[in-house]
Amino acid sequence: MAVLRELTIKGHKYPCRVTMGAMVRFKRVSGKDVSAIGSEDVSDLVLFMWCCVSSACSADGVPFDMDFELFADLLEPDVLGAFLGAIEGEEKKSPQA
Repeated sequence: MAVLRELTIKGHKYPCRVTMGAMVRFKRVSGKDVSAIGSEDVSDLVLFMWCCVSSACSADGVPFDMDFELFADLLEPDVLGAFLGAIEGEEKKSPQA
């Protein structure tokens, strides 16, 4: 499966990738480590995706002023599914320490 590197929301393309900044944002907002996200916890999954978009936009200089609630309102379930599939695919490719 191809890695989801961008997503389109309301006709605007935004970069989307897992970064250290995304993990820090998630921890700061949720109080949880990314490794504690359960596959059935939709709220945390969407929050992590929002953190990934926010961080990637910041790193790439792309304006992104969408708050979490609006992001969740506009996010289609199949986009979240593609994001999760991409993450799982990357984890399987990563060399084990």
